[in-house]
Amino acid sequence: MTLLFFVVMAANFRGCFSAASQTPIKGKSNMPANDPVGSSVFFRVTGNVYPTGHYSVILNIGNPPKAFDLDIDTGSDLTWVQCDAPCQGCTKPLDKLYKPKNNRVPCASSLCQAIQNSNCDIPNEQCDYEVEYADLGSSLGVLLSDYFPLRLNNGSLLQPRIAFGWVSRVPSHLTHPLTFFSVLDESTTKLKRNCAFILCGYDQKYLGPHSPPDTAGILGLGRGKASILSQLRTLGITQNVVGHCFSRVTGGFLFFGDHLLPPSGITWTPMLRSSSDTLYSSGPAELLFGGKPTGIKGLQLIFDSGSSYTYFNAQVYQSILNLVRKDLSGKPLRDAPEEKALAVCWKTAKPIKSILDIKSFFKPLTINFIKAKNVQLHLAPEDYLIITKDGNVCLGILNGGEQGLGNVNVIGDIFMQDRVVVYDNERQQIGWFPTNCDRLPNVDREYNEGFSQPYAAYFGILEEHCPATYASEKTKLFTKK
Repeated sequence: MTLLFFVVMAANFRGCFSAASQTPIKGKSNMPANDPVGSSVFFRVTGNVYPTGHYSVILNIGNPPKAFDLDIDTGSDLTWVQCDAPCQGCTKPLDKLYKPKNNRVPCASSLCQAIQNSNCDIPNEQCDYEVEYADLGSSLGVLLSDYFPLRLNNGSLLQPRIAFGWVSRVPSHLTHPLTFFSVLDESTTKLKRNCAFILCGYDQKYLGPHSPPDTAGILGLGRGKASILSQLRTLGITQNVVGHCFSRVTGGFLFFGDHLLPPSGITWTPMLRSSSDTLYSSGPAELLFGGKPTGIKGLQLIFDSGSSYTYFNAQVYQSILNLVRKDLSGKPLRDAPEEKALAVCWKTAKPIKSILDIKSFFKPLTINFIKAKNVQLHLAPEDYLIITKDGNVCLGILNGGEQGLGNVNVIGDIFMQDRVVVYDNERQQIGWFPTNCDRLPNVDREYNEGFSQPYAAYFGILEEHCPATYASEKTKLFTKK
């Protein structure tokens, strides 16, 4: 049985962003000829940019499995779920929380050594760790282990074992973008046994202005070794490729591996190699407004599905806002400062019912990636605007400087709507192609079975790659502060 270790982190909820694109070229990722990996995993997605503010999937944890809804986050490696140990500040009722057992990972394990910043003094002690966040919050936790049922497109159902941890201190709120970008120092995140890991949070604090999402935790799909993707690839289960299709209305789908990719029609741009291996970034890029150059050049952009909206640094944001305001001059839209959904909103004489009512008043945006020929991310007005419940229209592009992001530019979910966005870690490239994300792919045909089929049979159980180890029963769980 395959043993996976996951880091399920304390309850902290992330914000919103957007990303979109168009342009054909090349297709499916080409794997090395000797690569044995050939399976994919498919998930239904729920949620939307507005009013939900996030997209999530259901994952099963434990044996028998229990379902947990997790926020899809390509901006973080770490996967976590809220747990009852007991839980303070959790957003889920008790029956929806993960209940830990005596399944601790000892601090002498190589996994613990990979994530701890200090030496292990007592080998059989529980594995404690501490992480710090970009918003100056921190978490203290302990690793646990449990099962993670995963059904592949070939019909096999794996039941790998995963490790969890509880957290006693967490950052202020998950609506702050990039909260998890600085979770662990790179020098301490090398998993020596190529296992995955998860953390389990029992003490949640939300000090920000927004309410946290109602999901049970985060599904971390970043580029780093701690990511589920990297772990599945190392174990030979799926290729290190992830893609998502977020509907503009609600829902969509998520997949690991490249079996759902078409043979052609995908636009690719190379990933940047930066100081952090966890982020999906590309560039440099320039910004066009209405098809004309804006003078905004040299942009490096992070693709982050954990953010509902798109964030630009203060200077770029102000330039975009000035262009939009100037273009609205003389049109029947006026500022709506009473609207609290987003920072910049407009209204008309009557409530706006659809984006089609005001689409003609706004020009398209285009992100032109300089290093790749003819690679552009085309953003129609509906790709950067939302219509609120009060009938106003708001700009889904926000000032990253006001969120403490400095010069960081982040493409969030709003730019990614109704496009399949692919993060190909095998070829170090990010791709996209337009499609209707309301329509799920025909997985009955491609997977030879319905994706909604329950976990009724256990096929193709893999051998255990990372045997589970347990701390001494004499060690008291959840006591270290």
